[in-house]
Amino acid sequence: MTVTRRAVLGGGAGLGIVALGGIGLSRFLRSSAPDADVHAVLFDPDQPVLGNPQGDVTVAEFFDYQCPFCKRGHDDLMAEVEADGNLRLIMKDWPIFGGASVIAAQMVLGGVASDDYLGAQAALMATPARLSEDDVRSTLSAAGLDPDVLLGAYGRDRARWDGMLGRNAQQAAGLGLQGTPAFIVERTIHAGAMDRTALRRAIAAARATD
Repeated sequence: MTVTRRAVLGGGAGLGIVALGGIGLSRFLRSSAPDADVHAVLFDPDQPVLGNPQGDVTVAEFFDYQCPFCKRGHDDLMAEVEADGNLRLIMKDWPIFGGASVIAAQMVLGGVASDDYLGAQAALMATPARLSEDDVRSTLSAAGLDPDVLLGAYGRDRARWDGMLGRNAQQAAGLGLQGTPAFIVERTIHAGAMDRTALRRAIAAARATD
């Protein structure tokens, strides 16, 4: 595959946004978040891209490296991207579970410069949900990566990455997201976790409306 904060909400951060399931993104943006923009959410120029960069459908996931629901569904998500071959996937870091989530996001984004983004992300998404900074470091080290090198690379491109993380948080707020995971499939928000069947249906629906 090619790689091109808001405070935690009490009790419900991992449960997603049930009330918004399936709502049309453009309609929601017009009615509730005039400052948000569909293109800005899906095509941030600083955002690493997985899957097919020219895919006909874009899937975006707002996620956190400590979110158990994000992790449970990650293998299915990546398998569907691989099997479909025409999906453009963006993983929008939204580190709402605390400091370990922030450092995890920073280290993985630091891997973009050395083409280690996908490997670092896969390693952390395969861990149990809750992490300490030591857990993040040991997981990446076990995957053959140097956490300090990754963090140094992040620091050298801090303006880019800090800007992107800030935009992700602003977009999540503008969309009314209340937790992770939250998926956007083209112009439709899907609240909470999605299994592979639900993901396929959402993708098919997006293609049917093109």
